[in-house]
Amino acid sequence: MSDTGDLAHKKCKPCEGVMPPLSASEVAILMEQLDGWEFLEKTIRKDFHFKNYYQTTAFVNAVAWISHREDHHPDLIVGYNKCRVEYTTHAIGGLSENDFICAAKVDTLFTI
Repeated sequence: MSDTGDLAHKKCKPCEGVMPPLSASEVAILMEQLDGWEFLEKTIRKDFHFKNYYQTTAFVNAVAWISHREDHHPDLIVGYNKCRVEYTTHAIGGLSENDFICAAKVDTLFTI
């Protein structure tokens, strides 16, 4: 498992289309700091599995809290005992460091 500590302690920065998306090499370096996330074109995603609907919705609410605090919001696909979390930075048409910061913060939910 990679150490997401550095990313998880960072804060998202406003991103309003003035910066370019991360390069493939920058994405590769940041992907090494995440555990179990997939890179697909302009998105990173991870599937989370739970015992029941209650645990799934508790997770979704925790992700919503992180999103609100960071002002950076994922796409969520929610089922009875699973949730897919997908990050991309729509304002720049690709990935930004914010996507990786939030992904690392989501992963830390399982360490508390």
